[in-house]
Amino acid sequence: MEIKTVLNKVNREIPTYIEGYGEVKPYAGPFSTEPVGRKYATVKGFSKPGESKLLSSIREAIEKCELKDGMTISFHHHLRNGDYVLNMVMDEIAALGIKNINLACSSLTKAHEPLIEHIRSGVVTGISTSGLRGEIAKEVSKNNILKKPIVFRTHGGRARAIEAGDLKIDVAFIAAPACDNMGNMNGAEGKAAFGAMGYAMVDAQYADKVVAITDNLMPFPLKRISIPMTQVDYVVEVESIGDPSQIATGATRITKNPQELLIAEKASEVLIASGYIKNGFSFQAGSGGSSLAVCKYLKEYMKTNNIKGSFGAGGITSTMVEFLEEGYFEALLDTQSFDGATASSLIKNPAHIEMSASMYANPHNKGCSAHQLDVMILSATEIDTEFNINSLTGSNGLIMGAIGGAPDTAAGAKLTVVVAPTMRKRIPIVTDKVTNVITPGETIDVLVTERGICVNPRRPDLIEALTNAGIELKDIKDLKEEVEKMTGTPEKTEYQDQIVAVVEYRDGTVIDVIKQVKQMYW
Repeated sequence: MEIKTVLNKVNREIPTYIEGYGEVKPYAGPFSTEPVGRKYATVKGFSKPGESKLLSSIREAIEKCELKDGMTISFHHHLRNGDYVLNMVMDEIAALGIKNINLACSSLTKAHEPLIEHIRSGVVTGISTSGLRGEIAKEVSKNNILKKPIVFRTHGGRARAIEAGDLKIDVAFIAAPACDNMGNMNGAEGKAAFGAMGYAMVDAQYADKVVAITDNLMPFPLKRISIPMTQVDYVVEVESIGDPSQIATGATRITKNPQELLIAEKASEVLIASGYIKNGFSFQAGSGGSSLAVCKYLKEYMKTNNIKGSFGAGGITSTMVEFLEEGYFEALLDTQSFDGATASSLIKNPAHIEMSASMYANPHNKGCSAHQLDVMILSATEIDTEFNINSLTGSNGLIMGAIGGAPDTAAGAKLTVVVAPTMRKRIPIVTDKVTNVITPGETIDVLVTERGICVNPRRPDLIEALTNAGIELKDIKDLKEEVEKMTGTPEKTEYQDQIVAVVEYRDGTVIDVIKQVKQMYW
């Protein structure tokens, strides 16, 4: 049977219909798809005086929620590699003989590799997420173990899909570091404190049933409430919801690598020359070592020139907390906290503000913080000569990362700067065509590498400003050729016809698909 395809706005050939996903709306541009209709509404609840929400076990909660074959359940990933809750819940679901479950996760990490067996046994048959790593990612990329395409969404796109009813959650299981017996929750207190509950907030608001799972049951009423009891059906106390020491695994500290420090220094020069670093500017940086190093140089400039920003946003690190505490920003808007210092700050500092993923980055609401950004710093696994960014797959075609909030913030910020080395393990990161388009090039302004700075031709104003400041610029095609003279041109990965994942842009349109890698490459 002939498969009909269409070219989307980033020139990717996309099927008009994908088995296991449905009809496809091709990506048409960053702000081309406007919302219609109303927000999805949850079922009504009912409570009587004196009723208890406390249950004896996760199994009892599953039974009380009347979880059945084919339903959709959700989890958040604020505990990252230290999360225990997803695996505990899935083991109970499997033991009860429930099958064909769809997982709606804000992201999946190496901690969730036990899911592989649940996929193989048919307990899990569908996944939507912002990221996928480790052995699960390999099994999907190589062996297509899910048989149905994974749906990758941005953080803002996930919130949009839930609110729109595109992603209907039957039961949300929420890891709660602090919770009272009525289900009031926060993420900033307790032995498993992780800080902001930004991803879980949307789930709690729109899921038909909500189960709070806590290892820190506190007296009613909880003094600080991130998710209120009005959205919670049941509460389960367990011994431990996770290990918070694993939240910061990965690069969440300023790099000491000389090459990355050079890139960060060059990036800070670009920011200064751009004219955006002035009183009242807003800023977001990723959690990678290079991005955080940019913060170091930026702080020095702000100190010297007596500059104070309005807010820092996104996933918040201890580096951004220092900015706030030392008076360099008026406020922090936090949807995901990356370390213990950040969780502590959320408790004690009223200028450290918790926000939902919708408030953070959903393009289809009445105002998201990503659209208020002046400056955004991103990283990338690949960038092509049209400035399209890949952060989800490697050059070998294997899924190995996450979309996160990159497309959301790149679209919203006035200045989006990508920091990246020109090669990794002798593989050039600048290419004619990225393996997969995750963030469209029309929303990327500058690439900063150790071998040169490239400005998107769509920004002649930036080219002029940087040139006037004495910053030497390179054409991105020249940079590509320069690096390939050292590395050679990598062989192109070959794929099978089977689509293993669909990549949605933040507005719900399809920006790319990921196909199963041929056996010869693994």
